[in-house]
Amino acid sequence: MKDLRELTVAELTEVTASDAPAPGGGSISALAGALSAALAGMVANLSQGPKYLDVKTEMAQIAEEADRLRLRLLEAMQEDTASFSLYMAALSMPKNTEEEKAARQAAMQDGLKAAALTPLRVAESIVPVFDMVETVISRGNPNAVTDALVAAMMARSGLLGALFNVKVNLASIRDETFVAETGKRLRELEQAALDGEKRAFSHSVFAEHL
Repeated sequence: MKDLRELTVAELTEVTASDAPAPGGGSISALAGALSAALAGMVANLSQGPKYLDVKTEMAQIAEEADRLRLRLLEAMQEDTASFSLYMAALSMPKNTEEEKAARQAAMQDGLKAAALTPLRVAESIVPVFDMVETVISRGNPNAVTDALVAAMMARSGLLGALFNVKVNLASIRDETFVAETGKRLRELEQAALDGEKRAFSHSVFAEHL
């Protein structure tokens, strides 16, 4: 499959809507995170004019970090599709002998772990967007506050969407230690998403709409 980052918006939505198993929710969650970072960066860039000299350096740093995060999450969009392919490849392995069955089962478990860890890293990558949004709303250009709030909502959706993919893979993983440790981190990230969006809205006149 062509690198998802090279597709037009129309092409990406078309391949997502097709009967192909990927890209799916994981890749789209990473894209949502990339868009949230892009919006946070936009508001920071709009907060560097003469009116914002006291926060110019801070906003420039946010814009730079947001752009790095945007690119990282676009990479993750492709990585999610690739990690899912590992599991699909394991399913097609031969299972005629006990040895082949054992090898296939081990490969499937490895594929499931990869398919869980990739969206977990996506979720972790999105978390910093909430701090960026909180800063640009409280100290940035007030004319772009709604753009920042959309960034917060996209970040929440992308983060929670990524964690759905972690959960569905954990359900089939037999390594109890891996499941327990990953599950603990998952719950922490879920709370970070809910708290982050709430914090962002608390700095705006739209707080009552959350």
